Amino acid sequence: MANDLISIPCVLMRGGTSKGPFFLATDLPSAPVERDRLLLAALGSGHPLQIDGIGGGNPLTSKVAIVKHSDRADADVDYLFAQVRIEEPVVDVTPNCGNMLAAVGPFAIEAGLVPLRSPETLVRIFNVNTGKIIEARVPTRDGRVNYMGDAAIAGVPGRGAPISLSFLDAAGAMTGSLLPTGKAKEDLRGVEATLIDCAIPMILVRAADLGLTGNESPAELNANRPLLERLRELRIEAGQRMGIHDAAHRVVPKPVLLSITDEGLLRVRYFVPDQCHLALAATGAVGIATACATRGTLAAELTGTFRIPSTVTLVHPQGTLEVSLSQTEGSHTIRAGVVRTARRLFDGHVFVRPVTCGARVASAEAV
Repeated sequence: MANDLISIPCVLMRGGTSKGPFFLATDLPSAPVERDRLLLAALGSGHPLQIDGIGGGNPLTSKVAIVKHSDRADADVDYLFAQVRIEEPVVDVTPNCGNMLAAVGPFAIEAGLVPLRSPETLVRIFNVNTGKIIEARVPTRDGRVNYMGDAAIAGVPGRGAPISLSFLDAAGAMTGSLLPTGKAKEDLRGVEATLIDCAIPMILVRAADLGLTGNESPAELNANRPLLERLRELRIEAGQRMGIHDAAHRVVPKPVLLSITDEGLLRVRYFVPDQCHLALAATGAVGIATACATRGTLAAELTGTFRIPSTVTLVHPQGTLEVSLSQTEGSHTIRAGVVRTARRLFDGHVFVRPVTCGARVASAEAV
């Protein structure tokens, strides 16, 4: 082992259908630019396989979670999510990731940031990216985090312990408004679209309006270069309208293609943003389900407007994902719940080459 390598404690975890290294904020540089240079080096960005780092060469496995004890009265831990680009020196800390979020509770408990209770431990998570609170209920019997169980989620082999995530008020996560333009639908470069910000900013469009059935596989969609370029144009235009003026260099807003199955369920193809997700992001599911309960959106027109409380079933390439919608008593705020699983994969240290190259960072408050 070379003496000039930097050693950083980390835990590799799977959260939902994503995975990546989890760090304590105290183990990383406090300055965002230095921190993000280190993350780029740790994951091996700049190479399509991230061959000299621990990234997986795919947007779903080039993610980072940074966690610390929270000073807020309404939260136990602060969680900053970072989407690390694979070939570009870009770290985007503007969006949240609901799948990685599923592993934050277990990580925080095992790191000693949250006291363990039986039979489950409630972890109140403040997502720094969006300024929102999410509650995670983690099975913790026999004095430890339980990863084994009978819960199955589409896109992940095997079964695990169910981790319930409740997004208490996900609307306006980045722009401050559920419908940032004030419209439930609008013309977007010749395509009817809903621009919505709930858990994550998204562009909802009918698959048919782009000449698709909506049942195409991610591989088919990712090979469709004209489609990807069209979606990029829509993203940049939608970003301008939503107040995300540098969308070309961010991973939001996310394009989503909508269609209806023969059974009358809403089928989605979610992009991240330049490739189709192999399954569906948990944050995306929360936003799409909320759109189904919002009169006038494309999602609500396709499914019929859902009344609250209700459960919305979304069909994605690997199966289905259910989102429960409810309202806190005395409030019109929508509470969205999803069930995910997570697993600790390994812990130890990642060894990083010293770096001097710059990193382009999409801004968010540093954890």
